[in-house]
Amino acid sequence: MHALLLALALSFSADAGMKGKIKKLSDAEFDHYYALRSYLTEDQKKAWLKLKTEDERNAWLQEAGHWDRFYKYDPETRDLIIAGKVELGWTKDMLEMSWGNPFDKQRLPGRQASRSELWIFRFEGHADGSALLWEPNSKTQYKATRLFLREVILDDDKIVDISEKNTSF
Repeated sequence: MHALLLALALSFSADAGMKGKIKKLSDAEFDHYYALRSYLTEDQKKAWLKLKTEDERNAWLQEAGHWDRFYKYDPETRDLIIAGKVELGWTKDMLEMSWGNPFDKQRLPGRQASRSELWIFRFEGHADGSALLWEPNSKTQYKATRLFLREVILDDDKIVDISEKNTSF
């Protein structure tokens, strides 16, 4: 699983130096990076990766206010976030940590909630049953056996529906 997530995380950054540093992270540090990637700018990612020790990187996350975004959840929930196993009832933050930023967002007027949104994520499915979040210029798309969308409806920042649609893009 770590190798699959590593391939996904490496696709988020085009900088070869960053890729090398990401590969050297411990499993726990990789989990931090993976879960918090959508909240960090490229400059913040580089600054974090330049730090020499795990303790320095952890302190940086705490000082920057990112540590509690991930560690406020129990270990089982954090494992689900890292594994990409998004569930109904999750918050918007949990979804962003698990799948990153959506390909598209749309407001959904006329629903009972005070704020409703449709978030659309693109995925590539592979023969081994894995699904990777699709990224532009993906280096793994050629291996994909199918491309699909996952549409997530959020009412008042909580997931109320997840659906999947086969597509080509």
